[in-house]
Amino acid sequence: MSAHVSPARLGRLAPPLALVVIWLVMTLINPRFLSAVNLTNLMLQIVAVGAVAVAVVLVLLIGEIDLSVGAVSGLGAGVTAVLSVKQDWPAVLAIVAGLLTGALVGLLHATIVTRVGVASFVVTLAGLLTWQGALQLVLGDTGTVNIDDPQLVAIAGTFLTPAAGWLIAAVIMAGAVVAVVAHVRGDRPRRVWPWVLAGTVAPVAVLVFNADRGVPLAVVVFLLLIAGGDVVMRRTALGRHAVATGSNASGARRAGIAVDRIRMTVFALASVLAVIGGILAASRLLAVNQSSGSTDLMLTAVAAAAIGGASLFGGRGTVWSALLGALVVGSLANGLDLLGASSAIRLIATGVVLALAVGLDTVAHRAERQPFTEHSRPGR
Repeated sequence: MSAHVSPARLGRLAPPLALVVIWLVMTLINPRFLSAVNLTNLMLQIVAVGAVAVAVVLVLLIGEIDLSVGAVSGLGAGVTAVLSVKQDWPAVLAIVAGLLTGALVGLLHATIVTRVGVASFVVTLAGLLTWQGALQLVLGDTGTVNIDDPQLVAIAGTFLTPAAGWLIAAVIMAGAVVAVVAHVRGDRPRRVWPWVLAGTVAPVAVLVFNADRGVPLAVVVFLLLIAGGDVVMRRTALGRHAVATGSNASGARRAGIAVDRIRMTVFALASVLAVIGGILAASRLLAVNQSSGSTDLMLTAVAAAAIGGASLFGGRGTVWSALLGALVVGSLANGLDLLGASSAIRLIATGVVLALAVGLDTVAHRAERQPFTEHSRPGR
């Protein structure tokens, strides 16, 4: 048996290996890294970036890019905060209005891309500037809205009881057992390792969270977004058509897939997810200001998606890439914070990891295309 590891397989293995290396190094340098308090804080720190990274992954899967996700997250959070605090709207209605704002922005971007033919890079770059300006108009002269609505505060400020945490772990472990049994019996010939991993990690995670303040509600919301997005992208026609569009848009069109409709749907869905990330961040910080959804958030989310394994060439990756990438980026930043490193060092470290991830992605993409190139040469 050959010990050769293909570039594509190396690309898939790199993110989890990077996470393990980061955790080992940070723990050896500072044992506080693996403390219950720090791990809980780490998860709370990544939920907003992770939600925005899910949006980036969805757009990458259709072979496009969205540079406005950070600005859209800030705008949606700003609309929610202003309606709740200044207009006294119920929190639920304010959140719905923020999500609708994101959906409309995504549809506008997709319309320009599909109907006018402007590249998504240009459209969303313009959107980045436009929606940052719109956020400033929404917030008004003060430039800041402090959130005091108990329901909005509770999104990031609620921690489940130990019993509730163990109930969630029990449900996940039961799902893992069912998946393994079905796999062994041959009822569902699908990948079972994600369930096994989830069933193994869940009780350990709950044990860690309960040693601090309990399972954070924001983390549960984030994981539900990941799980729901994974189901949509892998088990529905929308997901399969989105991947086909990202892999080969012309071929997808010839196969009868409504490519433009898929792009419209994915862009709208991605912007809604970005707003969810913005609301999670606003709930944790208890405010929305002019720096909410800044360019740093967009860059970090794109880095998380790429580092997690979503291909910048489209058609490859999963929604779980957002979680894995957010963990890598967040762990690196968190560990460097514990070491007292400057923001410059954190940016450099994240940039280096991103460059390595994109490099592996490029090598894997070339390796996948090589057989077709070789086969198409004359005389073959």
